[in-house]
Amino acid sequence: MFRKTSSSSGYSDPEVLVGLDLGTSKVTVVVAEREGSSGEAQIIGIGQAPSNGIRKGLIVNIDQTVKSLRQAIEDAENMVGLDLAEATVAFSGGDVQSVRTQGMIALGRAPRTVMQFDIERVIESAQANVSVPSGKMILHTIPVEYSLDGNSGIDDPLGMTATRLDMELESVIVPVAMVQNVRNCVERAGLDVSGLVIKPLASALGALTPEESVGGAAVVDIGGGTCGVAVFVEGRPKHLAVVSVGGDHITNDVATVLKLPINKAEEIKKEVDLFIDLNSGQPENIEFDHMGRNYSYSMADLTDIVQCRVEELFSVLIKSEITAAGVSMLPGGLVITGGGSKSIGIDHYLTRIINMPVRVALPLDSGRMPPTRNGAEYTCAAGIIRYVLEQERDQFRFIDNSFDPSPGHDDNPGNGLGKTGRGGGKNPQKAPFFQSIIDLFKELF
Repeated sequence: MFRKTSSSSGYSDPEVLVGLDLGTSKVTVVVAEREGSSGEAQIIGIGQAPSNGIRKGLIVNIDQTVKSLRQAIEDAENMVGLDLAEATVAFSGGDVQSVRTQGMIALGRAPRTVMQFDIERVIESAQANVSVPSGKMILHTIPVEYSLDGNSGIDDPLGMTATRLDMELESVIVPVAMVQNVRNCVERAGLDVSGLVIKPLASALGALTPEESVGGAAVVDIGGGTCGVAVFVEGRPKHLAVVSVGGDHITNDVATVLKLPINKAEEIKKEVDLFIDLNSGQPENIEFDHMGRNYSYSMADLTDIVQCRVEELFSVLIKSEITAAGVSMLPGGLVITGGGSKSIGIDHYLTRIINMPVRVALPLDSGRMPPTRNGAEYTCAAGIIRYVLEQERDQFRFIDNSFDPSPGHDDNPGNGLGKTGRGGGKNPQKAPFFQSIIDLFKELF
């Protein structure tokens, strides 16, 4: 994960985990140190830099993106005193598809114990029902629910006894080119890519409490160029999506209507209280000087501009993604995070327009993060570390499908079982198909 910066004898560098959040507004590098044998990790440093070369979550300029990455990496290395070597990268983009399929395998005529090989087989069975368009790949393979002999709600079937194993699988499909661009930029910036994660998943892991995750909640990470949406029920994601509208669009609306530069519009936008009663103490006008000129605008008009865009975003675009999850009830309500969630009064305003309880979430680890870098805009970065730890605890929790962008590889990558041992990656391959069938018969008889 890192290269040593000290040559002193007897000095041993700590084992660290590194996450990299590729955002439209900023690039963030988070570094966490493992805490002995507990399996947990403590965030010890966060580097950041303004994001140039990324628009609506997509890389539009390689050189500018690489420059931003190098600045963020250098900032993190200066903070922790280590030279970083690899990272798990969180990214987004508008063309993200979440598909749910079912799979089923027979365990035998007589009940027997479910083994790891059986779980791999049922995942392959469910994946066989996924149609991957040309030019796209499966980034994540996420078991949503297992069933044994028709009994649903099984969290982990390993070691349990049955004659039939069913499962529901969530597959996240993204363009191959998008993944290639991410990897190329990160590698040109000096880091190896140890893993990839879609931003809505990382944000949900960084924001949701265990009670919300199990009971059911929707998470919306309001970024600069996009909004990530994740719906969790019974501790597992039911739906992941990216909406190509974010806080920058609100800023652009303000700039266009008021005829202001973007940076000044962003500053003015932050003064709007979305929920305050305009008849109860809020000034009627907002006045300011800019480039030697005095401006005066109606606060009511300014508030209306921001409210219209926020209402459209949540009542139409985000609501449709939450509905696509097919979940009837979400007791945990809506959890919002990201830089856009810092808008004044946004939680109360959203509660009124979508008729759901709304909570503004800081990172779950905010109390253990650097004081000036532990706000809602760092939730995704902190969630990357949680994602890596979850993968280590349970290899079937979030299956990272391996992808090698070099020429000569399969034209439709990302259909294997990634780090579970099927489909490539750093782990050795399993036995060929016919040998697997022979092994199964040996287990049965």
